[in-house]
Amino acid sequence: MACTTLSSITKGCTNNIGGIVSIILNDKSNITGATIDTAQWEVTAITKTSPFVEFQFARNVGNYTEEAQISLENGSTFYKQTIMLKLFLREASKSKAINIAGEGQRDLAIVVGDSNGNYWYFENAQLATDTGGSGTAKADGSNYEITFTSESLHKAYEVDPTIIAGLLTP
Repeated sequence: MACTTLSSITKGCTNNIGGIVSIILNDKSNITGATIDTAQWEVTAITKTSPFVEFQFARNVGNYTEEAQISLENGSTFYKQTIMLKLFLREASKSKAINIAGEGQRDLAIVVGDSNGNYWYFENAQLATDTGGSGTAKADGSNYEITFTSESLHKAYEVDPTIIAGLLTP
């Protein structure tokens, strides 16, 4: 069986912090192409028919995970990818945007910016959960907690940061 050649992993000396700082999304049907450099594991271009939209959120309230789903018995491997956001202050415009993102279990392309300055491409995501409400005390505030999930044959590709601004323009 000719599999891909193993690659090295070296220990870095840079700081590593958690959390995500940005998320942009688009209908998967609006993505007409993605140029992927598989040797570098990087998306170098995304062509679209409509701009991505941004979901803004506060610091320290969003994350993503990638969990390998491996069946040794069946010989199958895929990755369950989960992106979670907490959006504060319930209001009509947010309710509408979340509702639209989830209608019809639409397929979404999502780019997540992390606290290390890296961007990650989740190409087959869907809104999976939408919870939240009002806190009990005034200090609790009100919120939405939304989760996008994806099942992919590979881990998320890193995105060239120089293409991000272009994804948001028509």
